[in-house]
Formats: sequence, C-alpha cells, structure tokens
Amino acid sequence: MPVRGSCLCGDFRFEIEPPFEMLASCHCSMCRRAHGAAFATYLVVGAGALRRTGEARSVLRYDSSPGAHRSSCARCGSVVPYEAPDGRHWYVPAGLLDDDPGIRPQAHIFADSKAPWHEISDALPRFEGYPPGMGEAFAAKRTTEPSLGRVRGGCLCGAVAYEIDAPIEGPLVCCHCSRCRKARGAAHASNLFTGTSSFRWLRGEERLRAYRVPEALRFTHVFCGVCGSSLPRVDPERGRTVVPAGTLEDDPGIREGLHIFVGSKAPWFEIVDHLPRHDSYPPGAFPPPETR
Repeated sequence: MPVRGSCLCGDFRFEIEPPFEMLASCHCSMCRRAHGAAFATYLVVGAGALRRTGEARSVLRYDSSPGAHRSSCARCGSVVPYEAPDGRHWYVPAGLLDDDPGIRPQAHIFADSKAPWHEISDALPRFEGYPPGMGEAFAAKRTTEPSLGRVRGGCLCGAVAYEIDAPIEGPLVCCHCSRCRKARGAAHASNLFTGTSSFRWLRGEERLRAYRVPEALRFTHVFCGVCGSSLPRVDPERGRTVVPAGTLEDDPGIREGLHIFVGSKAPWFEIVDHLPRHDSYPPGAFPPPETR
C-alpha cells in the first residue's frame, strides 16, 4: 500500500511505494540550516517509487553543493522530496509523511556535525559522515561574522541573516505538532523564543516569504525565497520572535529542554531522552492550542 505525504500547504502531494531502502537522520550543517531543525530524517526510495498526486505548482530549487540540489515548496516553504544526483533515488523528508511508513530510523549520519545544543540519546549506529559508499560530504559555510555578545544565524544560501542579543533565556522547545513537522520536513521543530527587542535582521529581510495556515490564527511559516530555509518569525503583537534553532551559526548557550505536542508526534519517531513531555502546550507556558 502506498504511503502518502504532502507539504504544509498541500500543493506538493505525493505517494511512495514500499519497500524503502533507508530511513536515516542527518545532522549535517546543510540539513540543519535548510530545515531549521536539530536534524533532518530522510526516507530513501527508488527512482520509480515516488509519484506526484498534487497539482503542478512552483518548487524552489537551490543548488546546495556541487552536483546536488534541494527543493522546497515555493508557496509554504516545506522542504519537499528531491532527486539524488545519481538519478536512481529520491530523498523524501519524513516529516511530510501522512502515513506510517512501517520503517524506523536506522542510523545517524554526519553525527560529528550535530548541533551543540542537541544530544543524540538513542543507541542507533552513528557515522561521522555518510555511510561508506554513499557520497561526498560538503559543509555549509558560515555566512555571518562572529560578534561578541550576539548569537547569529541565517539561511542556507546566505541571503538572509539575523542576530540575537546574548545571553538567551531557555530552554529550546521541541515541538511535534503536525504543522511543525510539515513546515520543517523533520521529526520535530526545535525553537527558541526571544523578545522582539533582542532580535535584529542583518540582511535579506526583503527575501522573506511567509505562509499562514488558513485555519490557524497564528501558525505562520517564514522561509527564504531563494533557498527555502526556515527562518525566524517576528511577532510584534506578542513581542516575541520564534527562531528555528537549526539556522543558528553560534552556540546559543541553551539546550533543548522539553517536548510539546507529543500526542501528535510522528509514528516513526521515538522520544528516548528524559526531558519533560506535554501532550500539547505546558500549562501556563504558552498560549492555549486554539490560539495557535
């Protein structure tokens, strides 16, 4: 039976046919920057296993490294499936899946490049880069200059950059809601929250695109219109900025501290750390779900 999936807005819909070749979590700096998450988890399928079922809408294509590219929905910014350079495989962001693929993560790749604020807690095999024979590694280049007393970050292509005044109050929040999973194309989002007065765009604000989920009061995904990377959302009304931690180029000095919306987590992802868990928002810490 085919497994269905779609981007956040639903323009990019697809089906994939099992059996699947691999499900692995990638911690490389490019995946973190593109998804705005602690790591990306990709399902590797054969060239003929993926079928588009949605309307043909615009897709952003960004050439991220020699001979390779990444794709995202031009309307909502979700990272969407893209073809491997060899033409024999598709890489499918597992966060987009609507159905249980029946396969579970098998390894961590580029584990030596993991974010300093994220800990790998499971016992899956870890590879420094790709597993043997899978390809050559390319790291995302830093796009901002370090600045004392500032935490900086930006998109994968470097068109957009920002900074936050340090120190930053924590913790980082792991959100497993279906909207965050679709927007980031990942197992969960890892977000930090800072006041609007502590946040500044350094460049590229004119490159930003935003997609608000029609049935939601506030859920809006902001992304780079060049490379599709998730980017911070400034909310002047509430005086805060939501920052996708995967886009950070500096260590924020805080760590992941809790999981929210675990009642909506992906069936293929297992939470194995000992951080506090909440089925939706923690009582009193965030606005109630109906105002999201």
